[in-house]
Amino acid sequence: MPKLQGFEFWSRTLGGARHVVAPMVDQSELAWRLLSRRHGAQLCYTPMLHAQVFVRDANYRKENLYCEVCPEDRPLIVQFCANDPEVFVQAALLAQDYCDAIDLNLGCPQMIAKRGHYGAFLQEEWDLLQRMILLAHEKLSVPVTCKIRVFPEIDKTVKYAQMLEKAGCQLLTVHGRTKEQKGPLSGTASWEHIKAVRKAVAIPVFANGNIQSLRDVERCIQDTGVQGVMSAEGNLHNPALFEGRSPAVWELAEEYLDIVQHYRCPLSYVRAHLFKLWHHTLQVHQQLREELAKVKTLEGVAAVNQELKLRCQEDISRQEEGEKPSGGLPFFHWICQPYLRPGPREGSKENGGARSKRALEEEEGGTDVLSKNKQKKQLRNPHKTFDPSLKPKYAKCDQCGNPKGNRCVFNLCRGCCKKRAFREAADCPGHGLLFKTKLEKSLAWKGAQSRLQEPQPAGSGEPGSLPEVVGSALA
Repeated sequence: MPKLQGFEFWSRTLGGARHVVAPMVDQSELAWRLLSRRHGAQLCYTPMLHAQVFVRDANYRKENLYCEVCPEDRPLIVQFCANDPEVFVQAALLAQDYCDAIDLNLGCPQMIAKRGHYGAFLQEEWDLLQRMILLAHEKLSVPVTCKIRVFPEIDKTVKYAQMLEKAGCQLLTVHGRTKEQKGPLSGTASWEHIKAVRKAVAIPVFANGNIQSLRDVERCIQDTGVQGVMSAEGNLHNPALFEGRSPAVWELAEEYLDIVQHYRCPLSYVRAHLFKLWHHTLQVHQQLREELAKVKTLEGVAAVNQELKLRCQEDISRQEEGEKPSGGLPFFHWICQPYLRPGPREGSKENGGARSKRALEEEEGGTDVLSKNKQKKQLRNPHKTFDPSLKPKYAKCDQCGNPKGNRCVFNLCRGCCKKRAFREAADCPGHGLLFKTKLEKSLAWKGAQSRLQEPQPAGSGEPGSLPEVVGSALA
């Protein structure tokens, strides 16, 4: 049977999916996909998988795709990051029997993607991308799709999309932000770019960006003309987004934990999901944030989840008639709702817009406000201080400048002391290094062994001689 393409692929294989859960690293695992499908998602993507690791590591394949046979988890698209046509196709061939399409990630803007040379950092290498898509289109039994970010210029974005379509891409997801728009600089996704791409190509298009409710989904489809809408952040904070519901957080958290009992995943994934679901509540009951971060078992996570539920029910019982949500939230903190990522301060505009992450931290943190990491440390140790003037002063190592050991015989730090003591066969009791002592014991032992092995005169019965010792031992 010939492989379906374009709109026929979207309508028949994907069932005309309009509500799509995005590929999210360590977050769109099987258990979460099943939860999302129960609440209105019609198509899901796997987390982004590394093509090269997928090819060489059987355990990686098993953990991320081969782990469970789950008929409910379809239609499913497997997403890979890759920068080599052969490796991409090898990985896709190993995955194609477990999914309905293979997606090439051209949208990841993170620093790890820059270092690995994949994701959005390939968007200028059109020749390479053409070869990758063309080879996959020729070799695979399932369609190849792409998820991209836009260029600042609409015209260049349109040409980029048309190039991918011509190479063999059968469905295109357009995230309406540039690769520079991330973290506190995310800003608003451009639906104008997405609309222009949709008009310019003859394949289905999914939109991604600015989706916080079902109303946003409907408005996006109407404004851009796309076939479907993909959600990432909105889905993580409210898996019932595509149902148009905002249920109590514990309702979905308990349902997710129940699914995880049957379809296990790393505890870090579970904890991260609960941090997202309970985000607003954990701003109110901050001591439970620390408990959730520390638990080491699924049962421990469930216990913290139960305690959060009880705290929220107590808050509800104390709620006064006519009381409104605090903190500018649309709903009370125990209700699933979107999280609006804070942007940079207005002052950053004076320097031309983009600011580095560290610059933003320094500007917002200053000397009075502690970073989140330092706040966590202070919660664990209330007496901890971060005032540089109160930090103890250490004498420096003569060689490297690190703090030296107070009782080091060489006036060095432990690393430098170890090297010198080994080289000179010396001891440093201050650092617990006994190279000289161990050498002397070793030489003494070897000397004793050599004396024991010396031949004794026949019939000699000297006290303590080897034959006498061995004989007494045997007796």
